[in-house]
Amino acid sequence: MANKMLAAVLAIGLAALLVVAGCVSEPETPTTPTTEGAEVGVTYSQGVGPMPMLLSTGEIDGYIAWQPFVEIATVSGIGKVASYSQDLPPEDMWKDHPCCVVVTSDAFAAEHPDTVNAVSALATLGNQYVNEHQDESAEIVADWLVGKGNFTYGDVSVNSVDVLEKAIPTIKFTSEPSEKWMEGVDLFVDAQSELGYLTGSLKDATKEERRDLIFNTQPYTEGKTMIDAGEIATPEKFDKFSIGYLMSDHHASLFVAIKNWEYFEENYGIALKPTDPSQSRPENLELIVNGEKIADVTLVSGAAGPALMQLAATDNIQMAWVGAPPAISAIDKGTPIKIVQPVNTEGSGLVVAASAPVNDWPSFVEWANSRAAEGKPLKIAAPLKGSIQDVMLKFALKDSGLVVKEV
Repeated sequence: MANKMLAAVLAIGLAALLVVAGCVSEPETPTTPTTEGAEVGVTYSQGVGPMPMLLSTGEIDGYIAWQPFVEIATVSGIGKVASYSQDLPPEDMWKDHPCCVVVTSDAFAAEHPDTVNAVSALATLGNQYVNEHQDESAEIVADWLVGKGNFTYGDVSVNSVDVLEKAIPTIKFTSEPSEKWMEGVDLFVDAQSELGYLTGSLKDATKEERRDLIFNTQPYTEGKTMIDAGEIATPEKFDKFSIGYLMSDHHASLFVAIKNWEYFEENYGIALKPTDPSQSRPENLELIVNGEKIADVTLVSGAAGPALMQLAATDNIQMAWVGAPPAISAIDKGTPIKIVQPVNTEGSGLVVAASAPVNDWPSFVEWANSRAAEGKPLKIAAPLKGSIQDVMLKFALKDSGLVVKEV
């Protein structure tokens, strides 16, 4: 599979990916044509929120987004899935691809290691809960995002629970920073470098140097050890800290841990307790471990991963649930953070208008070519430049001989 992946990437001139995990020394001869074809416009909607409205009004022809915005389109009838992220080209490149991760600032991890370990443990327990209670988790996430109301975009309105029940099974919630997962992160580093998004400390670093800069998995190891032992160590008390997150079901582990805080406190001795439990989307919490309040916690939502990483760079948040590529870009720029563990893999998709003559990626490419020939190039929205979705979309377009133009 490694040879196949590298051959596909080489076929579109991505020589930087030769170093991925040091898998091969003599990759296969490229078979994909390298000539460039039709132009496809990529526009940035500054988050996923505007995407369904833009699609329903015809201002864009499609979008690539994280869940639940993929299923919002399908359940509402305004769009359909051209490809889930794991099925985008190059073939097999994005299968089980890393998506969101837990990050922590270096200073916070050094000053409050037991707190970081405890939050890591809670992230792992939250993922476990989501996997075991998917329907309940769908309701919790629907409550968090829209108070269990409808997702509404102009004349389009769709039940949020229906959307989440369809979306959550498409996401793989996982917490273990395995070697395979780290190799997936390595792949994103190389992809971002080839796209010109990395110009700092990671660009010319070796694989080992990159991993030292990117990862601090000790909190996961410590947290998992505490879970297995049945006891979370009580951290020292301090004033407060902040956790960033995105308004996405990818972060269900965080939402479930907060909304079901009594369950986690009773069963594991740890909780993120809302100061006002009646709120659908609480912002002020207390970290409770073994019955003791450790610190006040402020939740900060961001429009997309790069926005959260700007907050991390200015120490306005000390931990975050965020996409891997934005975290990588921030580290490359010198932001003193580390990735602790995965939150999920996969869970994104390319959506096109319901009327589009598209039912898979090959038919999407045909549509792009025909629209370009008519002088009406496709316009596809991505959340923000450098986001996971942006990186995967551009790689898929280039692999299919299409020309990317930012519009």
